[in-house]
Amino acid sequence: MEQFDGLTPSETFQRASASLGCSPTSAEVASFLDKHDKLSHLRENFLLPKIADLPPSDLSLVDGGKDCMYLVGNSLGLQPKLARRYLEEELEKWAKEGVHGHTRGSRPWAWAENNIEEVMADVVGAKPGEVALMNGLTVNLHLLLLAFYKPSAARHKILLEDKAFPSDHFAVQSQISLRGFDPKESMLLLSPHAGEDTLRTEDILDAIEREGDSIAVVMFSGVQYYTGQLFNMAAIAEAGHKKGCYVGFDCAHAAGNAEMKLHDWGVDFACWCSYKYLNSGAGGLAGAFIHERHKESIKPALMGWWGHNLETRFQMNNVMDLQGGVSGFRLSNQPILLVCPLQASLEVFKKTSMKALRRKSLLLTGYLEFLIRHHYTEDPSRPHKPHVRIITPSDPEQRGCQLSLCFSIHIGKVFQELEKRGVCCDMREPSVLRVAPAPIYNSFTDVHRFVETLGAALTACGGDGL
Repeated sequence: MEQFDGLTPSETFQRASASLGCSPTSAEVASFLDKHDKLSHLRENFLLPKIADLPPSDLSLVDGGKDCMYLVGNSLGLQPKLARRYLEEELEKWAKEGVHGHTRGSRPWAWAENNIEEVMADVVGAKPGEVALMNGLTVNLHLLLLAFYKPSAARHKILLEDKAFPSDHFAVQSQISLRGFDPKESMLLLSPHAGEDTLRTEDILDAIEREGDSIAVVMFSGVQYYTGQLFNMAAIAEAGHKKGCYVGFDCAHAAGNAEMKLHDWGVDFACWCSYKYLNSGAGGLAGAFIHERHKESIKPALMGWWGHNLETRFQMNNVMDLQGGVSGFRLSNQPILLVCPLQASLEVFKKTSMKALRRKSLLLTGYLEFLIRHHYTEDPSRPHKPHVRIITPSDPEQRGCQLSLCFSIHIGKVFQELEKRGVCCDMREPSVLRVAPAPIYNSFTDVHRFVETLGAALTACGGDGL
């Protein structure tokens, strides 16, 4: 879409509509944007459910033969088409070769994850030796905190956002208790200003400056799961380091979504799951990052056989030859059946770059925001018309692809009506509908169809539609 370089998303839609001779909210604009989308072919690498196959669909309302509007990659990404083939290859190898599969084939089970860590490192902006694929997200978070959280009487606090994802909150709480400190004293929870939904970057930096001498670890999300806010990880890392704190991030909602530079930003540690924007399937293999400067200085508190150097691992002499950095944090061999779908997805990421995906994402989510604001901003002249408030920051640099929507009517009913009509998004208590057009497989037409369907859903809830 080079003809629109330098334009804001809104200006792009206005310019496209002028050239087409239609309204900026017309489906023709979506079709035009899809036609000129250089990443549109990536969608062909994924399996998109049909509306008829979704359990909540009401086929009296919609055509079940159409593709669903899948806008929930922030919860579970689509299945890569190659996942089944790769799984079947390993099942066949197991059936025919048995134990020999540990060291044979294109995916030897004893080190299969090593084959895809370089691609994973590219996705999160790391060096290959700084990334390990292992365990689940919260297991990795615990392993990392055991190594990086070294509380003392003077420096024992962990700074994180209030209302962090529950597993992060519980992990931090339990790590503090494990070291003999009181979470009520050592958990430093940062909340938005009264009447605001997201944290201001300056408030985060001020809290680090003000409390930094007592903070052992700064631990935020990369993208906040509820609001969709993308935190300024570079600024947070710099501020934390100036005060002598370790800085880490849970990148579950950032990996595969935002363009990250974990190495260049100097982040100490990070972890993420792979089944959201990385499309590895529910409970997929998770990732961990430790900056290379800690390769010799930070050691795992818990060790397993898989942290031992591969070259000498099978000598079985019970003398640990620990791998440096994050590789030494491995505990066990990774499940090959989890490696396969992640490999299938990462091979799609290898066909592009996070820079290109992010460029599309800014326009795609900008299109969603443009249509929502056009159709569903509060209108005093139509008091009975339902309206939508977007709590995700309007600044594209402070969000990923997700928009979190609050409604003037009961969200549960809206969500139900959307599901009946073939929309896959999700609801989060107490009052948010999360909609996340993933640039690797979503189209501008998906977004337009969603906004039209939202009008039908609101009408069904007793309000005016579009």
